[in-house]
Amino acid sequence: MSLKVPVHSTISTWVLLATAWLLAVAATLAALFIGEVMGRTPCVLCWFQRIFMFPLAVILTIAFYRADFTVWRYALPLAVIGWVMALYHCLLFVGVIPEDLKPCSAGTSCSGADMLIFGSVPLPLLSLAVFTAIVLLLVLIRRRTLV
Repeated sequence: MSLKVPVHSTISTWVLLATAWLLAVAATLAALFIGEVMGRTPCVLCWFQRIFMFPLAVILTIAFYRADFTVWRYALPLAVIGWVMALYHCLLFVGVIPEDLKPCSAGTSCSGADMLIFGSVPLPLLSLAVFTAIVLLLVLIRRRTLV
C-alpha cells in the first residue's frame, strides 16, 4: 500500500529541504571563510558548533540530491544538539552565564571583538539563528512527511 502525497505538498516539502540545505552550506562556507580567509581563530564553542554544522551540510546535500524527505530522522538530532551549543554560546556571549563557567578561558575568547562580524553582529547569534531555522525546517519536513 503506498501513500500518495499531493503534488503541491511535495513541492513545498522540496522547498523546505532546499532552504535547509542552503542554510547549512552557507553557514559551513561562512565558517570556513571567517576562519581560513579572515584568519579569525574559532573559540572552543565555535569548534563544537562546527562539529554539528559541517555534517549537516553534507547530509542535507545528499538528501537534497536524492529528494530524501526522511532526512529529518538523522539530521534533526544533529541540528538540535548544535542549537543547544549555539544557545549556550549566546548566553555566554551576552553575560547570562557566569565567567567561571566559560570553556574558553585559554586561547580565543568567546566574548572578544573577534566574535563580531560587520562590527556589530555576534557570531554566536548568527549560529543560533541558522540552527534555529534548520531545526524548524526539519520539523516542518517531518510534519509534512508523516501525514
